[in-house]
This record gives sequence, C-alpha cells and structure tokens, in this order.
Amino acid sequence: MARRRPISALHAPVERRSPLVDPRDGDIEADASSPDRRSLLAIAGNLLAEISLPKLAAALSLLVILPALLLGAAPLLASVWLSKVSSTPNAGVIAASATIVILIALAWFGGRPLLRVVESSFWSLNAMAIQPVYVACREGLLHLGARATAADATEARKARARAVAKILSGIMLCAFSLLVIWLVWPSTRWVARLGGLRAVHRLVVPALANATVLGGAYLAIAALAWGIADGTMPQPRELTAFRSPGDFVRSWRVAHLSDLHVVGERFGFRLGSGRAGPKGNGTFLAALRQLDELHRRAPLDAIVITGDLTDAGTSAEWAVLLEALEAFPRLTELMIAVPGNHDVNVVDRANPARLDLPTSPKKRLRQVRTLSLLAWMQGRHTCVVDVERKRVACTLDGTLAPYACHLRAFANKGSRRLAKQTDAAWQMAFPMVWPPAHEDGLGIVALNSNAETHFSFTNALGLVPADQVNALDAAIAQYPRAAWIVALHHHVVEHPKLGHAFAERIGTTLINGNWFVRRLLHVGDRAVVMRGHRHIDWMGECGDLRILSAPASTMPAKGRTDVYFYVHTVGVDGAGRIGLAKPERVDVIAG
Repeated sequence: MARRRPISALHAPVERRSPLVDPRDGDIEADASSPDRRSLLAIAGNLLAEISLPKLAAALSLLVILPALLLGAAPLLASVWLSKVSSTPNAGVIAASATIVILIALAWFGGRPLLRVVESSFWSLNAMAIQPVYVACREGLLHLGARATAADATEARKARARAVAKILSGIMLCAFSLLVIWLVWPSTRWVARLGGLRAVHRLVVPALANATVLGGAYLAIAALAWGIADGTMPQPRELTAFRSPGDFVRSWRVAHLSDLHVVGERFGFRLGSGRAGPKGNGTFLAALRQLDELHRRAPLDAIVITGDLTDAGTSAEWAVLLEALEAFPRLTELMIAVPGNHDVNVVDRANPARLDLPTSPKKRLRQVRTLSLLAWMQGRHTCVVDVERKRVACTLDGTLAPYACHLRAFANKGSRRLAKQTDAAWQMAFPMVWPPAHEDGLGIVALNSNAETHFSFTNALGLVPADQVNALDAAIAQYPRAAWIVALHHHVVEHPKLGHAFAERIGTTLINGNWFVRRLLHVGDRAVVMRGHRHIDWMGECGDLRILSAPASTMPAKGRTDVYFYVHTVGVDGAGRIGLAKPERVDVIAG
C-alpha cells in the first residue's frame, strides 16, 4: 500500500527549479553571426564553410568574372573596329552617326534606371575594391598615431593627425595599385586583328590582365582622391556644448530610436548581437510604453526611427512590429522611419552564408514588406518629391496607390513580370518628406541609405544615390526658413575615436559618405542628421552640421547592460540657426 504524503506537504510551497540549460538564455548557436561575440575573421571562416558553392560560382561569374572579361576585351574589340573603320570609305561619318544613335537610344530607353545602375555599380566597385583596404590602412595609421600623440593633445592636433592618416592611406593604396599594374603589364594585350578573334580562348588571359590593369589604374586614382577628399573635409568632432532652451525662439521635442531588431519569436535572439541582445521583444514594448507616458506628460512633436526595425525583414517580424504599434496609435501618428540593412539586405537570418542571385525575387519581396509597413506607419503624413518639378508633392499613400495591386500581386506570386512595377514603387518612395507645418517649422526627410547587395556578409554597405540627394535639396529649397532633420540608417562619417574592433569600422559608413556630407554642409546651420546602424551612442558635428548617432533601442551596446534612447530638443535661435539643447536620456525598463 502506497504511503500518502502528509497534508502539510501538500500545501507546502513548490520549489521552483531551473533547467540545466535555460533555452530562454540562448546558447552558442545564437552567437554564430554576432560581431559582438565573435571576430570578423571567425564569422568569415564559418560562412566560407557553409556557403553554397554553386550559387557562389554563379554570382561570381555574373558579377565579377563576366564584367572583367568584357572590360578587358573592350580595348581588343575597339582596336578591331577602328582598323575596320579606317579601311572603309566614309566610315568615320557612319561610325560617328552610329555612336550618336546608340547614345540617344540608351538615354531614351534606359534613362534614370540606367543611371541608377551605373551609379550603384560605381560605388559598389569602390566598396569592394577600395574601402576595405583603405580602412585597414587608415585604422593602422590611426592606432600608430594615437600612440605617438600625447594624451593631453588638443582636439585640433588630433584632427590634423586623423587627416594626415587618411591622406597617407590613400597614397599607400595608390602605390600598391601601381605595383600590381607593373607586375601584370607583361601579360596585357591591347591591339588585336579580326582573324585573332576566332581563337577566343587565347584572349581570356589577356582580357583578364587588361581588366586588372584598368581596375588597378582606377584604384590608384580613386584611392588617392578618396584619401585626399577624406583628409581635407571638415573633420568630425565630439559635440560637447549644448544650447539653453531659452536661446530658442522655436523648438521641437523629437524622440530618436533606432535598431529595434524586432524578431518573430517570443524568445528569439538578434542576428547581430546573439546572446548579447535581450531575448524576445519585451524591451521594445517597454520602450513604446515609456514613450507613450512621455508623450502624455510633455507632448512629442515627432518620433524618428533610423532603421533596422526588424532583424531580417521576414513576414513574421513585420507582423510582430505591426501588432506592437497598433496598440499605440497616438505614437504611430508621430513616427517617421527609414529602412535599415536588416530590413532589406539580410538574405537568411538562420543561414548568413546564403546569398541571393541578382535575378532572385526575394530581395524585392523584402522591399515590398518594408514599403508596405512604412506606408502604414507614415503614408498619410509624409510626401514624396516630384523630380520633374523639384517640389514636395503627393503623399506617400497617394504615390503608392497606382502600384498597390502590383505590390500585392508580387507578394503573392513573386513574378518577374511584376518586378518592374515593384522597383518603380520602391524608387519613387524615397526620400519620404514630412513637410514643415509652417514655413518656419520643422521638416523631416527620410532617406533610403541601403546599397544593393545580395549576400548577408555584405549586407551592411550603405549608399545614398544622387537622385535622393537632389530630391533632398529640392525639399529644403522649397522651405528656406524651415529647420530640418535628415534621417538615414548608415553612418555618414567615422567617429573621431578608435574602434574597438575592425568590424566596427569596415562597412559602417556610407560608401559615398564624404560626398554626401559635403552636399549637406551648405545647409548645416539649419539641419541635423540622425542615424543608427552600429548601435553607438555618439553626438558630434562636422563643420556646422550636427550628427546624432542613436544606440540600439532594444539591446545594450557591446560591453554594456543598459538600454536607452534620447529625446532631443531641436530649436532655432533668432538668427535662424539650428541648435540642440541637452538631450533627455530615457532608460528602458523592461517589465
């Protein structure tokens, strides 16, 4: 007969036990692609071991080898064509006429999309061929310079040291490129005859050698120009002095959040931070609750979210974000957000080694999800810029209305036939402009700063196309008395301090950041830049341009345990110059 437990034992409190390994805390698998927990070299080695070799071969063939062969073969084909033309009567007139017709046809049928492709390809070449080596040289020189510079050196002296390191990096990379050209030159061949083109296999090596020399020549010139431009522009510096709110004749309270990295599972872990980020989305909900309470006590004028709203742009993640925001309609009416690289450029959250072929519809699908949710958030209070008239025009909702059926159909079928309309809608939507309520009010411009990439390992590259900057200029010119916030995801300049790791410097700034900042400097006295991307809390200025970098609003920065965001007071003084009061830090307390 079984013994019965005493009555007192039945009512005793049950001891709570924890599993040996608590799944809510994650494990080493959550850190597989985290730059916070693993080195860049370790992540790269792991990706090489897992990557799909057939896809890698196809991508290399389409994106690298084929363009290199065409580039290297171009001089040979041109020499054959010129020799043929020179031996034919009136051939010069015919050739000139044919060239003009071809150029007109390219401009007529290609137009703006062709220019975008050329611009994107140009900056992507810089990102792959120049930026990594340039950054490595620059960071090495900066570390050496930091050791040689006295600890009590003035900020001006430190700025000069940074400028010299940048120029020397460009010179070093230029010298390296010239060395490569000198080594490869004996294998080049620049002239061919028509009969020689029949043995195509014999032209492969000369064509690749030609491409190497042409690429090396470009690299030498571009690296030197890159270093000089980087070193001669106004150097970024810490923002240490804030204005008194009493100095402003008009001011606005703006909350700045960034890098939410919402995941689709209750206990999901973030791709970039692994176990260093909090589990689930509780911190994001806590931030929304605290924002709502702040807005009740002292009304906010705007809430700017600078990208990475989701962790990988999946439907489940956007669904979680949508449900969270639906509970706070008062806040949503104040929000303006920009897409981040995690929203559109992460190919596969579970397998970072995976890549998309350029013909794959999956990236467009991530863009459709992003555009749909951004329109839901801010479609009624943001507008797009009429490029032809150079004026802020229709609302985002109105702009997307003709494309709504195409976007829904593409989301359902992923058809390549619908891709053209999808691309057009995505391009037309940016920049999104929240016009000032009055001529001397506050306006906000939301840019898409994501470069076109198809591989998770390069997903962080940033680029602001020229047509977006031209539209930005048009919006600011339309309201010459207004103050402006320019919101984008990527860093526009490097911070004036040494990074903790090389991964924090490589691929963090815009590829064309130097050019972009120079375009903004002329309105620096009435514009503030807000951005996120690397979860770094930094406030600084470049010339007269104020730059605010937000920490991640749902996870602590590397080496920290606290999560917070800022509410900024942006104001304009009697002279019409923009300024910042000391920001209010809001610590997020997850329940």
